[in-house]
Amino acid sequence: FHAQCLQRLQSPRMDLCHVPATREKGWYLALMAPNVKGPNYAWLDPSRLYCHPQGLQDCVADLLQPFQGDAIDMVAGIDAMGFILGAAAAATLRKGFLAIRKAGHLCVQTAAQPYTDYSGREKVMEVRTDAISPGLRILLVDQWVETGGTMRAAIELVERLGGVVAAPLCVPTGVAAICIENSEGGKWIQERYKCSHCVPPCLQPRFDQHQ
Repeated sequence: FHAQCLQRLQSPRMDLCHVPATREKGWYLALMAPNVKGPNYAWLDPSRLYCHPQGLQDCVADLLQPFQGDAIDMVAGIDAMGFILGAAAAATLRKGFLAIRKAGHLCVQTAAQPYTDYSGREKVMEVRTDAISPGLRILLVDQWVETGGTMRAAIELVERLGGVVAAPLCVPTGVAAICIENSEGGKWIQERYKCSHCVPPCLQPRFDQHQ
């Protein structure tokens, strides 16, 4: 599996219709493309995964598997790539979808939260205030959790408005992403919230080291 991932990551093109005979958890990670544009970009681009119909379906199914039987009222996706997985998860669960956006895009009343993203840039995140009622159980979805700053800002917004990402004395919803790195921020989130991601344990160290 490891060798297969490395081989596919080095391939400039890929058959987006091919489905392996044995679909182990995370097989679709090999569909992702490495960064070829330098340090101003993320080290890996997952968007090619979304072009593969079976890959996308299996990715969403793996993300949702730990939450089977949990009470989820709504799925929230984080601007921008979290919209893809979040909307797909919401459709699968037959729940509503809430977009948590970068500042300046919502023309309604919003709550705002400053944060520092994975590249060290200072930004502000917003969410509309009329969609989250006290006690609403929300599954937060993003494409990737690297330093954890973006996800922590989203959690802060949801909880400030009374939403539940995870709490004692109730069935927890939580956080889902293709990868949650074992950074300081990633560990903080995993210690406090129910989390789901797609990277097999044998590959986690390589993802943490951006290899």
